[in-house]
Amino acid sequence: MRQFPPQTHVAWRHTYRIIAARYPPVALFERVGDPADWEALLEVESLTNERVRDAVGNIRLVPLEERVSGPGASWVMGAFTHIGWPSRFSDGSYGVYYSARRRDCAVAETAYHTGRFLAATHEPPCELDMRVLVAGIAALLHDLRHNPRRFRSVYDPNDYTVSQELGRALRAAGSSGIVYRSVRLPASQCAAAFRPRAVRPLPRGDTHLLYHWDGERIDRYWDYGAERWIMTSPPETRANPPSSVRAHPTRGPRRSG
Repeated sequence: MRQFPPQTHVAWRHTYRIIAARYPPVALFERVGDPADWEALLEVESLTNERVRDAVGNIRLVPLEERVSGPGASWVMGAFTHIGWPSRFSDGSYGVYYSARRRDCAVAETAYHTGRFLAATHEPPCELDMRVLVAGIAALLHDLRHNPRRFRSVYDPNDYTVSQELGRALRAAGSSGIVYRSVRLPASQCAAAFRPRAVRPLPRGDTHLLYHWDGERIDRYWDYGAERWIMTSPPETRANPPSSVRAHPTRGPRRSG
């Protein structure tokens, strides 16, 4: 029988997840109603608005007993109803809600992965408006934080073969998710939730950031709260502690309109 990592009850009141701001809340998930009625409601709403189904995604991917609803539920459910892009613990055939215990860690992780995507699609320099979500994690998770040698291949910075195999096996065995050290900022920790109900309290929109893609990587971001550009760490030092992050002296982002 396969030996899985030990389990730890994780109860984090605040975790950070950063997503593209173009994804608005979905009314179907935000209602305080019975998730058992979602398929029927979706059929009715999509008769008059074809974009509704695209926004909701495939809700059949989430079993009824695992669904969440109410304010903020859209951002949780969306992680499981829109699939296809591989990640550290998924081959793309199922969704995962990733979050970090610190905001600077969420920035480091998402700047790296967003940069990989933009590089793969050969995007020219641009700016991306991002939304910071703050939510809790409360679940019994498989813990990879305390035995780095055993899980070295799971933490490979580029090859996700082993980590995806582990994620697939744990999820199939009924795991609620994984808690692990950040690859891009090892001083911090992350959670990968396989079940929507592991995310509680539900997310709230905290603030917005503006990522700057220079054609090769996300080299800086505009913090609207601090009203300044902040440089991200270059690839060779991205995993360093947050002391490597510094303010950028240039003016704020140009806004059209």
